[in-house]
Amino acid sequence: MSTYAIKRIALIIPTIILVSIITFLFVRLIPGNVVDAMTADFFGMNAPGSGGMNTSSDTQAFEEARAQLAKRLGFDVSIPVQYGRWIGVIKSPDTITGNLSYNGIFQGNFGVSLRTNNTFAEEFTARLPVTVELNILVMLISYSISIPLGIYSALRQDTWLDYTARSLAIGAMAIPGFWLATIIIVFAARYLNWSPAVEYIHFSTNPIENLKIMILPALIMGVSGAGASVRNLRAITLEVMRQDYVRTAWAKGLQERVIVLRHAFKNAMVPFVDTIAGTIGALIGGSVIMENIFVLPGLGRYTYNMVVQREYSLVSGTTLIFGTFALVVILLTDLAYGLVDPRIRYK
Repeated sequence: MSTYAIKRIALIIPTIILVSIITFLFVRLIPGNVVDAMTADFFGMNAPGSGGMNTSSDTQAFEEARAQLAKRLGFDVSIPVQYGRWIGVIKSPDTITGNLSYNGIFQGNFGVSLRTNNTFAEEFTARLPVTVELNILVMLISYSISIPLGIYSALRQDTWLDYTARSLAIGAMAIPGFWLATIIIVFAARYLNWSPAVEYIHFSTNPIENLKIMILPALIMGVSGAGASVRNLRAITLEVMRQDYVRTAWAKGLQERVIVLRHAFKNAMVPFVDTIAGTIGALIGGSVIMENIFVLPGLGRYTYNMVVQREYSLVSGTTLIFGTFALVVILLTDLAYGLVDPRIRYK
């Protein structure tokens, strides 16, 4: 297994490089230009195209200020050079002194906000616990529902309980989480005079108040994700229950509880592990929407705000970390197969 793990880790490196190139380029395809936007904010009504009475001197001053800002932020060079500076293989000028130095991802610098001058590390470490807590609650809720319901639905195939569970699963998959969250907030505000808390309370400060804030978005995401897990686990369990060793266990007169827990469930978890890995990736994308709806100061909301503000380096850094995390999860999932089923060997 160690040789297999080393090979897989070696394959992750070029994949991360490819991910970094894609994220760096795609974020720059977003309509709008951050240099124009920041210069226009500085000039206000005197900016060209703002609706004010612009003179030729105003236009010239705008263009000069724009060129200076582009040079200070490093946008006056080609895209390949910007990428080299971002990852730290090409020297970049300091925004204050102008001295050239290597200061990119390889040096541990994922970027600095163009507007607030806050570093990526500061923002990331402050917002990471919120997203992690939300995703942990979502997974606990999702699998607390899907694992018992999926197995029970398979054991009672074609009964009214099975049809009910399958209908609920399809409904959970069909209803978009953001739509359900919006409807709940609107109806709660209209009829219950309730709205999500505007001020976030950290778990370390007050665990009870924190859970009151986090439980509703986690419940919505967990129920939505449980639908697909119920269907997958039901199909996997049905396939396992038809195997010869399970039939032999029935013929030997073993109790249903023993057959399910010792034989069916254990072997059904091998392909279900792959489903868990896919769910983790989906949670990262889902948290972007849910954190914005419920005003949670996590990485999802932070990424959305950075996209709106055209913070190229910060968006690229966040996406790169998410992509790297997804690759690591896939690797751990493949390695987990050998732990769940000792018969699996890696070559």
